[in-house]
Amino acid sequence: MGFNPLKEKGIPIEKQLLSWSELNVRPYDKNKVHPYTRTRIIFMNGIEVEVAMFGHQFHRHTDDMELKRKLALTRRVEQQQQKAINWLIPANESGLEVTIGYEQVAVDLTAFLAQTEPDPYVKAALDFALLEDFDHLYRYSNLLTITNGKMPDEITGPYTEITVGRPTVLEHRHPFDEIRKHYDAKKADPLTKLHVHTIIAAEQQTMNFYMNIGNRPGQMLGRGLYLEIAQIEEQHVTHYGSLADPRATWFEMLLEHELNECWLYWSLMQEEPDSYVKGIWERHLGMELEHLKIAGELLKKHEKKDPAEFVPSSLPDPLSFHSNVDYVRKIMEEQTDYNAHETNFVPADKMPEGSRYFMYQDVFNAGGTPSEMVIEERIRQKGSDYRQELSGPHPLEKFRTTPSKGKKKARRQEESRV
Repeated sequence: MGFNPLKEKGIPIEKQLLSWSELNVRPYDKNKVHPYTRTRIIFMNGIEVEVAMFGHQFHRHTDDMELKRKLALTRRVEQQQQKAINWLIPANESGLEVTIGYEQVAVDLTAFLAQTEPDPYVKAALDFALLEDFDHLYRYSNLLTITNGKMPDEITGPYTEITVGRPTVLEHRHPFDEIRKHYDAKKADPLTKLHVHTIIAAEQQTMNFYMNIGNRPGQMLGRGLYLEIAQIEEQHVTHYGSLADPRATWFEMLLEHELNECWLYWSLMQEEPDSYVKGIWERHLGMELEHLKIAGELLKKHEKKDPAEFVPSSLPDPLSFHSNVDYVRKIMEEQTDYNAHETNFVPADKMPEGSRYFMYQDVFNAGGTPSEMVIEERIRQKGSDYRQELSGPHPLEKFRTTPSKGKKKARRQEESRV
């Protein structure tokens, strides 16, 4: 028998509000925490932030006082859940160290979703952005080694490679070319909906994080790198956000958010090795089962729709954080030089002549690019860039050269194709 969240018993809503002592959780030890415990914490913080902000938007778009009160009550609990999760991150873990965790989330989450995604177009969207987040991990890792003295693999462990992806300098595209085709909510596989909700929340959290901490580095090089990659995160949130069907109603979207949380907390419970953190996942699942029930009741009352039509009788297989080195390398071999034109993903030599992409590149990369400067500075200081290539040399020969020269060569190749 599978896990049917509509038939599981949750924690009654009146018993979900917690005391300050219960919420002020014990942070993990940054030197001992398992890398994927860290990624689960970062990830679920983003999921809770998305649900809370969605609740605020729904609240602002209704004049029904009873509905406002119900939304306020569940939103207050969601905010408490977010605090409990976010407070697991210790104060002695620097913003840049946490950033490495954020990018490990992006790489291994996106790779997992892509490998299990049933919709070919959504999978293509995941694969496309995967190589960009992979490169961000490489850039921030090199910054860490020249500003912090800590080695990135102390954070990521032997699970996620750190090397060149689609070079960040090549990722800057015109906003028109970030809009994607959306799935049809009436026909889409339930797993596709869960995947899209999940990746939107995860990328949105990264965007928000860089919007707030990007000005914290003490040197201009670090500030520049956050500035540049923060703009790519805006692109990614647009990229993924446009995949969701905008024709879904507020009540349907509320149910989908709560269903997604049930799936994710249930998933993380399956593989969490830290008993303290696992207890938080279990408690939050009990809360979300009740939130799903409340959302279903609202859907029935206001739209006369049966929530069972929107909730699968058994949750899909659990989401998992694990090493995806071989899959990422495969996508690197096949798609590193891909670009986006309107709603399509195309090889660089298929970009139309006079594409607005090149105009955009010329504007933003005039005078130098921080993501290139970081690697050049690392080479100047240490003699080479930092990499953790777990499965041998880079799968693309052109990126086995000195990085500062390799990136310039890559861009010349990209431009010469059109």
